[in-house]
Amino acid sequence: MVETLERPPVARQQTDETPLEFFASICGVLVLGLFALTFIFQNFEIPSSSMVRTLLIGDHVVVDRITLAPPAHWAPFVHYRDVHRGDIIVFYKPGQLEPDGTHLFLVKRVVGIPGDHIHLRSGVVYLNGKAQNEPYAAKPSDDNYSPYRDDFPSVPPAEAGPDVTATWGVDLANHVQGEDLVVPPGKYFAMGDNRPMSLDSRYWGFVPRENIVGRPLFVYWSFITPENQIDKTSLSDRASFMGHVLIHFFDQTRWRRTLHLVR
Repeated sequence: MVETLERPPVARQQTDETPLEFFASICGVLVLGLFALTFIFQNFEIPSSSMVRTLLIGDHVVVDRITLAPPAHWAPFVHYRDVHRGDIIVFYKPGQLEPDGTHLFLVKRVVGIPGDHIHLRSGVVYLNGKAQNEPYAAKPSDDNYSPYRDDFPSVPPAEAGPDVTATWGVDLANHVQGEDLVVPPGKYFAMGDNRPMSLDSRYWGFVPRENIVGRPLFVYWSFITPENQIDKTSLSDRASFMGHVLIHFFDQTRWRRTLHLVR
């Protein structure tokens, strides 16, 4: 008779997660997500046509808040760099708060960096004496030519109308040498790609370095949005548009722009 040896029972590994452990896991995910959305990335919606050809009204973009941020000595492994000509940046509008005391975010392209000499002729940008080839930029036509806007800064701000801020109207002359505007240290000259429709540095001045929040990386969602939607600020208007989005999410989403890189 052969005696069989029985193996001692093996304790079954406990795999069930307690409610407290589950709650701690959820909190960890939320904390990491909140950190990323607050300090690394940010959502930004394009509200106007000032960047058309590059960004459309209704584009929702992910903004990188790290690369153009001031370098942090405690994080030498993080990639930082200076602002370059041609960068598309998100920034606080200089010198002006919204009626509720908040900053107005804008998105434009950097045309001039500190030390650059800039002027426009018939909508063409001359940078340090050389005409720039900008295939992404819309130029004015004979029908919508504006002397102040398209031959900047040769025309006094007083002839430009109410779009020029009072502060810039006074300060502009301090930065003009000959026919050029000279960008001072720590400041940037930014313009929209849709030049005839963009209220930009020509109207409110330079962008201080500290106002720059980041740079848009890609479009994660784009929805066909009326150009005047930005002016509809009442609760009923917002609720109405949210209902419109829910109903037309599939047929009015610009699916081809999903993950479109911003350049």
